[in-house]
Amino acid sequence: MTNYTPSPNRYEKMQYRRCGQSGIKLPLISLGLWHNFGTNDSYDNAREMIQTAFDLGITHFDLANNYGPMPGSAEINFGKILKQDFKSHRDEMIISTKAGYHMWNGPYGDGGSKKYLVASLEQSLKRLELDYVDIFYHHRPDDGTPVEESMHALDLLVRQGKALYVGLSNYKPTEAKLAIDVLHELGTPCLIHQPSYSMLNRWIEEELIAMMDKEGVGIITFSPLQKGLLTNRYLKGIPADSRMAGDSVFLNKEDLTKALQVKLNALDEIATERGQTLAQMALAWNLRNPRVTSVLVGASRKSQIEDSVKAIENLEFTPQELEKINNVLL
Repeated sequence: MTNYTPSPNRYEKMQYRRCGQSGIKLPLISLGLWHNFGTNDSYDNAREMIQTAFDLGITHFDLANNYGPMPGSAEINFGKILKQDFKSHRDEMIISTKAGYHMWNGPYGDGGSKKYLVASLEQSLKRLELDYVDIFYHHRPDDGTPVEESMHALDLLVRQGKALYVGLSNYKPTEAKLAIDVLHELGTPCLIHQPSYSMLNRWIEEELIAMMDKEGVGIITFSPLQKGLLTNRYLKGIPADSRMAGDSVFLNKEDLTKALQVKLNALDEIATERGQTLAQMALAWNLRNPRVTSVLVGASRKSQIEDSVKAIENLEFTPQELEKINNVLL
């Protein structure tokens, strides 16, 4: 692959929203590196996807300590790509990582202890070859650790200059409110919350969205395509080369019921009427609420990123469209 020069008009291709009550703006579409950027994947393909994303105005790249596979390898590869192609563009990027799930053996490689969170970010920075990350998340609440301890660790890492901002992921409303209050008292406000959210998974509408708005915390949603179900991939059944047909632990054949398939095809018809693919409409639907700052998309090839970014060309839904979608989702 030849030397990389970013597209000069990249910022004209993307829209940005302010994150909560902070000074940070995030692209409406952010790139998650959960899969397809690790040891088991093509480095050249990963590099091409990062370049494509940046050329389309995607400035936010989301990682975690255990992303790969193998765990840690997504950070290693992303660090190499940064060094190779983006050394002079680091200040144009928001780079985030997380800790909370199992990462190494023994009692200190998991959860929410200060020991684990501080050590994990130290390891992540070495893999990324960075002095700091822009956002460091606690990846999940830990029943075995007082929330005060986890939040003190986040506060410490900001004060040490190893993270500029902190966030929460997978926190339910009650847990999130407690963590946000502790961070506020410490003087390191919570920048952002990262929950799952899609047309088929609407739990955050009940309480979390309004709470984050009241607290001045941004929202970046993950799994907006419900692990690939909200694409044209499964409209006619289960393709032989699909994740669902393989040995994926995230999608099983039992997930695609006849009732769900009927819903997916009905949603696809609405998307076609809007001039969008089902995936594009699903992303636009996530972003219909201005309190959602950004949506995280994954990709296995650059064309998927290009397709996702086209979602921002039509973010408006008529009341009639929303009613039709809600009727399908009932």
